[in-house]
Amino acid sequence: MTDTFGFLLSDTARLLRRRFDERARQHGATRAQWKALLGISRHEGINQGGLADLLEVEPITLCRLIDRMQDAGLVERRRDPNDRRAWQLFLTAKAHPVIEELRATASDLTDQTLRGIPAAKVDEMTMLLNRIRENLLDPVDAMEAANG
Repeated sequence: MTDTFGFLLSDTARLLRRRFDERARQHGATRAQWKALLGISRHEGINQGGLADLLEVEPITLCRLIDRMQDAGLVERRRDPNDRRAWQLFLTAKAHPVIEELRATASDLTDQTLRGIPAAKVDEMTMLLNRIRENLLDPVDAMEAANG
């Protein structure tokens, strides 16, 4: 069983997450904080509900995470001018060096992960993984599977 495609893909992703967590902790961050900071940096002004959807977490879980990041001075909440019930999220100046540190950490981990694999093989693997993801995102196949 340990050599099936699904197991190898899942186990590799698990190990990659574990190694990133170990390295991120050295910088005083968590993977959840990293994902939230990156999401906000890519979608500055996103509201909390939108970010929760993007990160595939429950809104209450994200709210607590944002509370901690706001207390740390990394994130600023501003009222959404179009929805008085919603908060938009923005990075503070203090967040930018943290993001750069975490990007460098991710880059170093990627280098370690791909060590000894020729660039052409990495490109091919990336193409194949993108295709696999596209296959899994196909709504027709997902609907057929859900309907039996």
